[in-house]
Amino acid sequence: MKETEREKIIEKYAPLVRIIASKLAIRLPNHIDMDDLINVGITGLLEAIDRYDPEKGVKIETFISIRIRGAMLDELRRMDWVPRSVRQKKREVEEAYLKLESTLNREPTEEEIADYLGMDVEEYQRFLQDSSCLSFLSLEDLGLEDDTKSILECMGDPNGVDPFASLNLKEVREVLAKAIEELPERERLVLTLYYYEDMNLREIGQVLNVTESRVSQIHTQAIMRLKAKLKKVRKALL
Repeated sequence: MKETEREKIIEKYAPLVRIIASKLAIRLPNHIDMDDLINVGITGLLEAIDRYDPEKGVKIETFISIRIRGAMLDELRRMDWVPRSVRQKKREVEEAYLKLESTLNREPTEEEIADYLGMDVEEYQRFLQDSSCLSFLSLEDLGLEDDTKSILECMGDPNGVDPFASLNLKEVREVLAKAIEELPERERLVLTLYYYEDMNLREIGQVLNVTESRVSQIHTQAIMRLKAKLKKVRKALL
């Protein structure tokens, strides 16, 4: 790629770095500096431009966006900013989803999940709010090619063996699509509005006639359900 062409691409897609950083920062603790995310995002942008291969059939904007977000998520993972207690409780909730789904043969309600965990509904919803920072990963980060970050890689152990690596991208998308279809209607709607209609939490709250914090809780619960379902598939492949 010629240097002049590279500079034009950098200039065109540089605003994406701040857009992606701003979207992630909404769900992060106050002590996380957005400028730090922007700095690593710029590095991700430059690496994306150098590694982009049009012959792979991926749009350059999609590829660049994924690489920018991936660089930011790598930095957040390196910082290890999420309390261990929150991570542990999150794993317990995911296990509760799977066990209740198996027992009930349907998606468990919030009340059933809270009861299973020995919590009241308000306490469970507070947990969802507190752990919302763990659920900002985008459903569009599902590519499994060498040059992309998958939701499984970002949410799981980056040093672990990923059984999905042996599956092709089409199969993974089919697994995820089925998992999304099984979500409760309101959770499915929140994911659709947030990821595909690009609406923010406040706008979604207006559509659903609920508070912004409630939308955050619904989003977090939906992502945790999906993570649990995908984890179940991974275990089956081991």
